[in-house]
Amino acid sequence: MSVIAPAGKTLGRIIDGKAVAAELRAGIGDAVAIMQREHGVTPGLAVVLVGEDPASQVYVRNKGKQAREAGMNSFVHPLPADEPQAKLLSLVRDLNADKAVNGILVQLPLPKHIDEDAVLNLIEPDKDVDGFHPLNVGALVTGKKCLIPCTPLACVILLKRELASLAGLRAIVIGRSNIVGKPVAQLLLREDCTVTIAHSRTRDLAEECRRADIVVAAVGRPRMVKGEWIKPGAVVIDVGINRIVGEHGKDVLVGDVDFEGASRLAGAITPVPGGVGPMTIACLLKNTLTATRLQRGLPDA
Repeated sequence: MSVIAPAGKTLGRIIDGKAVAAELRAGIGDAVAIMQREHGVTPGLAVVLVGEDPASQVYVRNKGKQAREAGMNSFVHPLPADEPQAKLLSLVRDLNADKAVNGILVQLPLPKHIDEDAVLNLIEPDKDVDGFHPLNVGALVTGKKCLIPCTPLACVILLKRELASLAGLRAIVIGRSNIVGKPVAQLLLREDCTVTIAHSRTRDLAEECRRADIVVAAVGRPRMVKGEWIKPGAVVIDVGINRIVGEHGKDVLVGDVDFEGASRLAGAITPVPGGVGPMTIACLLKNTLTATRLQRGLPDA
């Protein structure tokens, strides 16, 4: 439903990521219950956290809590910040071999003394619920079945719920990271979109945005995408989470899009917080369920 702006202009629909995530988790919980009843299998998710970053600790706790609420087994492995790389790699090998563990996630970023690529590349591809292993990346690019990075998957789920069919639409992805930008672009190509990947050296970024029916902002710069850049009626997915100083000196979270300005032109838009963020853990659980089916040779529900 649209809401009315103070100036009397109609704002775009607010895409409620919390509600969609709750619905997705409920469906996953039902599927887990069926898997347990019919096959005696309970999906298991292992999360490895190196260090004591408070934000990462909260995020990991939420992952474990939501996994358990969905009926999955949750295995959390907290390690000290100075954990030697060799010991972390040994833990990953143990988790690879553990049949009770169907999904492995190593929380990023890792301390500087640890080679992230060495750790992520060691995870068995069929347990790589983050979708970062090179074999999963290659499968995504070539259109094969694979485990897909959670945030890009969340973006496309939200878009398909809003637009039903994405075929033939012009999409711009602002940001070219391996974690979000590139995989989002590949997923949109799979949906038959015409995709532009923009970045810091893109000429006339504003004009590129004005041509797009879909805008995915994942550049990590607060409110970089201005309201006047949005094509009227476009759907805007804001992946950015930036902490800035707001009114009265208090920290506030904002996205990569100027929400107030963009919402006056967009047909629909995700808020920050409450948009893509809540969907990420739900998609992690979805990937864990998918991984379990693939490992056990079970059919899709």
